[in-house]
Amino acid sequence: MFTGIIEEVGIISQLTKLSTGAIVKISCQRVLENFKIGESVAVNGVCLTARDIQKDAFIADVMPETLRSTNLEKFFAGQYVNLERALKADGRLGGHMVLGHTDGTGRIIKNHSKGNAMIFQISSSKELMKYIVSKGSVAIDGVSLTVQSVGSQSFTVSIIPHTLDITTLQYRVSGDMVNIETDIIGKYIKKILLDMKDIDNSSEGGANKGLTIERLKLYGFSS
Repeated sequence: MFTGIIEEVGIISQLTKLSTGAIVKISCQRVLENFKIGESVAVNGVCLTARDIQKDAFIADVMPETLRSTNLEKFFAGQYVNLERALKADGRLGGHMVLGHTDGTGRIIKNHSKGNAMIFQISSSKELMKYIVSKGSVAIDGVSLTVQSVGSQSFTVSIIPHTLDITTLQYRVSGDMVNIETDIIGKYIKKILLDMKDIDNSSEGGANKGLTIERLKLYGFSS
């Protein structure tokens, strides 16, 4: 698990695309401190596993599904990427719970400054927009941000100068594709509600609709 608090901006020093996926080599420094083979690192919000560690870089495999569903498919040598190591159990959760399992991508419609902040308007799919709520959390290229406003097909986030300075968001412009991971809590709530709806629809005469002892037991409560 991650927090969406970026530790370092790395550079893709080598990218090899194969029929079976891809191999990426990322140059960095801070992330390599006490870093071991097999550990996880979020690259632009995508959880990858280090298969090899060198003096100033690590190497990871990227699966075809990961390439298909994220902006990693657009990677190129020399590109900057956001990096974050997995959260330690005794670490501070400065951002929000980020799994590194990107839900999909969005596209920057426009960005502009407002006071000391940079405002990004990002469009996304109808499915992802279901989980975007005003004042809620969202990870954009692995960066934990607060949603400022929500429309039917897009949302805005407000980025403070510090976050802009230490992440790749400072290089993002209109038209760029970004990885989006929505709040895991919202996804679980939707799953529970859909399960409850299925139970209601399958109940004869609606006998089990609403809050019942049977439903409470189904979700782990005991009398």
